[in-house]
Amino acid sequence: MESKFSIEDAISKLWSKLDGWLDAIILKLPNIVMAILIMVLFYFIARGVRKLLQKFLLNRISQQSIQDIIARFVFLAVVLIGFFVALGVLELDKVLTSILAGAGVVGLAIGLALQGTLSNTFGGLILSFMPKINIDDFIESDGIKGFVSEISLRNIVVRQPDNNYVVIPNSKFIDGSFKNYSLTDRSRIVVSCGVGYESDLQSVEDLVVKIIGENFPQNKNEKVEFFFTEFGDSSINFMVRFWIDMKGALQEHAARHGAVKLIKSHFDAQDINIPFPIRTLDFGKNTLNMNTISSGEQS
Repeated sequence: MESKFSIEDAISKLWSKLDGWLDAIILKLPNIVMAILIMVLFYFIARGVRKLLQKFLLNRISQQSIQDIIARFVFLAVVLIGFFVALGVLELDKVLTSILAGAGVVGLAIGLALQGTLSNTFGGLILSFMPKINIDDFIESDGIKGFVSEISLRNIVVRQPDNNYVVIPNSKFIDGSFKNYSLTDRSRIVVSCGVGYESDLQSVEDLVVKIIGENFPQNKNEKVEFFFTEFGDSSINFMVRFWIDMKGALQEHAARHGAVKLIKSHFDAQDINIPFPIRTLDFGKNTLNMNTISSGEQS
């Protein structure tokens, strides 16, 4: 015989269940209060750690956005530690184990799905702490020259001298090599030219070294270096190397521009020839004899 549904019995069981929960809450009340206090305490600890981090460590990072992101990560990590401690106080070990297991699975899935993005993110963090690159540095990487305008968690932005911007993924930038022109105050540049074969080579060398040294002062352990390099088709070629103040492409172009003008003007004053390429066309035996062709056609 089937039992009939009784409202009174259902209400009685509900109240019994609620009464049991109430008793459990009352028994756990000290633990609940302690867990709340732990969460509040870790919240203020997280704020203090964030302030100390920003004051003593993050000021080494030039990018403000990266400073904020790292500080936020540290804040959340400390708060999560407090959350796990509070769960332990509430004796919710099974819940804690389930949360950690679920977080591990989710973290693994996210890591596999966002492998490239995470690589760029960690690359951005590495770039932020690297002392060899900063905002406004003039760098060259993979044939790209320009000023560093932004370092983010995903990419590095380079402003080229023509005012175009190039976005380089952090993972690619970190894996490759780059040259930072801004790390040193002085750099050496090379200017090449050629003189005619009739020139007095020693006089050419003395003149070039003299005018470059007078117009581009060299510091201690620096000097103007002159070398003849080859016998060209119509000239004897040479190069002159000297040091200049340089932290970007503008100083390099300006120095090379000035050196070329100086060499040309002094060579003109000394009647030193800078020959231009000469091409001689010699047909030799292939010269056509129009009379022979004409008489052949008539016969």
